[in-house]
Amino acid sequence: MISINTNAASSAATYNLDKANTNLQRSLNRLSSGLRINSSVDDAGGLAVSMKLSASIRRTDSVSANVGNALSFLQTQDGVLNNANKVLSRIAELTTLATDVTKTTTDLALYQTEATSLTAQLTSMITEKFNGISLFTSTGTLAVRTTEDGQQSMGITQANLVTTTVSISTNTGAAAAMSTVTAAIQTLADLRATNGSEQSRLMFASDILKVNRANLESANSRIIDVDVAAESTQMARFNILQQSGTVMLAQANQSTQSILRLLQ
Repeated sequence: MISINTNAASSAATYNLDKANTNLQRSLNRLSSGLRINSSVDDAGGLAVSMKLSASIRRTDSVSANVGNALSFLQTQDGVLNNANKVLSRIAELTTLATDVTKTTTDLALYQTEATSLTAQLTSMITEKFNGISLFTSTGTLAVRTTEDGQQSMGITQANLVTTTVSISTNTGAAAAMSTVTAAIQTLADLRATNGSEQSRLMFASDILKVNRANLESANSRIIDVDVAAESTQMARFNILQQSGTVMLAQANQSTQSILRLLQ
């Protein structure tokens, strides 16, 4: 049977050429963008998983920033505590000097003046803040989220730094003040120990967040990123199919020309 109304060979060649063109354009798009999934039609399920992983990565970055800020808070607090230690050490030194029975009343008055000034400096330290948040309160704990899902957190202490008032204008008063200053130094040591332990814990939390982020990024990369070697091979294949399809379509269209010879 010879028909000039329908060219089945040309239709089949056109269909295959269209498929080759579509696949070739998809490969070109993937290689140019570096992404295996450029639209939902490429991999609907993979895109959905990638979106969740990407959101987790962004949350992890935000939590890491928050943990870093909390660590900076504690480091600032420790810097103030370190200065408070210097102040208390000097007060302790003055207190010890004031127990010297060879010191005159004038000498003791000078010691008292310096001790009073140092106490005022210690009091001013209590008002120190980090980004508007008080470093020191009588009872304060700040909750820091340490996981991107918000399920884990830890508390950092707004240390209770208190002033120490001493009376060392007499030998007797200085002797009595020594136990007060010693106790204040011990309290300060406890505060710094707490601060150090909280800094250490935050550092471990930060390390875990970095490891988790790297793993999330790797998982997302396996889904979303293109395998350049494999896709290049596919592109070469589709390029050949496109060229051969074009040639076959031309031949299919030319095959009907033989019918004209029958009509001559």
